[in-house]
Amino acid sequence: MTTATPGSDGASAEVAAPAWLNAEEKEAWTGLVSLILLLPGRLEAPLQAEAGLTLFEYLVLSHLSEAPERRIRMSELAFLANGSLSRLSNVVKRFEQRGWVTRAPDPDDGRYTVASLTDSGYATVVAAAPTHVRAVRERFLDQVSAADGRALARIAAKLRVRPADLA
Repeated sequence: MTTATPGSDGASAEVAAPAWLNAEEKEAWTGLVSLILLLPGRLEAPLQAEAGLTLFEYLVLSHLSEAPERRIRMSELAFLANGSLSRLSNVVKRFEQRGWVTRAPDPDDGRYTVASLTDSGYATVVAAAPTHVRAVRERFLDQVSAADGRALARIAAKLRVRPADLA
């Protein structure tokens, strides 16, 4: 089925009708949206209560702690923590004020900025990690089978698009 829609020149253009979701596709899509929208809040609540960190802040600290020499380019860190570079810059600025992170030009390419986790920042993420791991287990891992977890990891790998400048 096609429908006519006006083009930029006023002429009609034929556009294919959308391929509507069947029941199984709708269930998969609704499940994905639920995970995207609901799970982060459920993982963040214990972090906020026990460590005073948002999930994004925890992810920033965690990825820094796992990076070689606890140093990573800001653009890479933004991708890993699933946030924009401007959002990351605001968080890292607050972390610098707390003494958890430092920033400096990348010695290999001055066009980039490298974030480094301080010992104080490392101690913060180490203290928050048990809270996060408990929430991940309770809200996710304990609810799915190992096969489900592997399937979700495969799906996530297919859907996660790495920006060209980080490839």
